[in-house]
Amino acid sequence: MRNFKELEVWKESRILAKDIYKLTGDLPEDEKYGLVSQIRRCVISIPSNIAEGSAKDSQKDFLRYLQISLGSSFELETQLLLCNDLNLLKIEKTKIHLEAIELLQKRISSLIKYVKTQI
Repeated sequence: MRNFKELEVWKESRILAKDIYKLTGDLPEDEKYGLVSQIRRCVISIPSNIAEGSAKDSQKDFLRYLQISLGSSFELETQLLLCNDLNLLKIEKTKIHLEAIELLQKRISSLIKYVKTQI
């Protein structure tokens, strides 16, 4: 079992989740059960899967949860881009978050590569 609280990707994903929750507050009320709900679910999925995977006994299981977390980050990126496409959020508001997501994706990918060497 690993201590997920020591993983930088987990710490960064928690910060991102908090920031995204604030950002989605700017979306229209009629998106409350649409994009807002979906965006919040997937951003919460990122640190949650890192934490859950760290409790697994095998590196292979941990790897699978990291991959799920990475997938959620790409889902989040897509949803923010769609918000821009639909003019629900201004590009200036999402740019910093999109950059943070891309950096987190690189870091999760690096951790995945490292874990693969441990299998």
